[in-house]
Amino acid sequence: MSSHPSWLLSASLLLLMQAGFGLLTTGLCRAKNAGQIISANLMILAGSVLAFWICGFALMFGGWNFFFTPSAMGAGNVPLFVIAALLVAVAAVIPAGAMAERWSFKSIVLYTFWVGALPIAIFGHWVWGAGWLARLGLTCGLGHGVVDFAGSSVIHLAAGVIALAGCSILGARAGKYARDGRPKPMPGHNLIFVAIGTLILFAGWFGFNSASPSADAGDQLGLLALNTLLAGAAGGFAAYVTTVRKFGKPDPSMLSNGILAGLVAISASCPFVNSIAAVLTGALAGFLAVYSVLLFEARLKVDDPVGAISVHGVSGAWGMISLGLFANGSFGAGWNGVHSDAGVTGALGKVFGAPANDWSQLAAQCVGVLVCLFFIGAMAVVWFKISNFLTPLRVRREVELAGLDLPETGAECYPDFHLTDQGGASG
Repeated sequence: MSSHPSWLLSASLLLLMQAGFGLLTTGLCRAKNAGQIISANLMILAGSVLAFWICGFALMFGGWNFFFTPSAMGAGNVPLFVIAALLVAVAAVIPAGAMAERWSFKSIVLYTFWVGALPIAIFGHWVWGAGWLARLGLTCGLGHGVVDFAGSSVIHLAAGVIALAGCSILGARAGKYARDGRPKPMPGHNLIFVAIGTLILFAGWFGFNSASPSADAGDQLGLLALNTLLAGAAGGFAAYVTTVRKFGKPDPSMLSNGILAGLVAISASCPFVNSIAAVLTGALAGFLAVYSVLLFEARLKVDDPVGAISVHGVSGAWGMISLGLFANGSFGAGWNGVHSDAGVTGALGKVFGAPANDWSQLAAQCVGVLVCLFFIGAMAVVWFKISNFLTPLRVRREVELAGLDLPETGAECYPDFHLTDQGGASG
């Protein structure tokens, strides 16, 4: 990563994304839990950064010093540490939305240090730290190895898998499903928060996609910005079309999720594809996000209040695969030590201007997705089981029904209003 002062701008945008997630999550949840949710977001930011400082950075980039210090790791690594820590904090906060409204604060505190220290750092080393997934091109002839420029797998897919494991173990919110198994609506309390949070995240994504820990994008910054913008827009529009065709009216939360899904998907491939491929990547992500939310909620009975599993998990997996399909060879020559006449090229590279097609790159991307699913999933299941033994994952039923704010944090977001829970606790 370049030590140019522009990394501070990227870091600032990454930190701003935490505000976006805070608004989005609280807006999509009920008012009685808003204080606990925003407190959890702040706690996760603080704890995950400290845990990454303790050992996460060393695990991800191979320094093997227990604590990060500029003297031990080299002053030139300070920008890398700051960016990587903030990226890990983004991954850490995503499952909080999926597990919101019933996850206990004590359990969240324990989680922050586990997630910042271990799973994402280890998988990130395999992809970003010249680990075995990055070296698949050299050892197995699979393209340029697993390629993930800004974190579709290392950050988003990993977070989505952790969210799925947590939601499965935690269970659905009280009153979410009727006795016949039908999901009952539990509307979020503020769609304006949702929209503003989405826009803040969209702005932050320009920093997210330009701050790759794996490489300096250099003269690709213009293409990064263009593809980020187009993929987010395409994702939002595709989600709009999909919801109108399915329900007859647009859904504001689905529109937000479509935008974010497009941004998640393009994060892996933003400097490797042209604008047409970026639109295709974002549009399919927006389409998948809508149907994925419905699948998890109605068919699989996984209660995810914000759609994080779909937006980050499913879209992250698609983003990795899309790179293996659409990369046009214009960027990434020598990536992961693989030297060829062109850069990273996908299976359909010739369609998008590459001199050849490279199906082996698609194979590498699929390997990366599968490893992330099974490794992160196994670590998350084990962690949540251990964590539940140490302190209960879930708040007591009476606390959940009354609202988490006062029992969990001692403060309410809306003390002057009488809050009515329309979700109901009975089937």
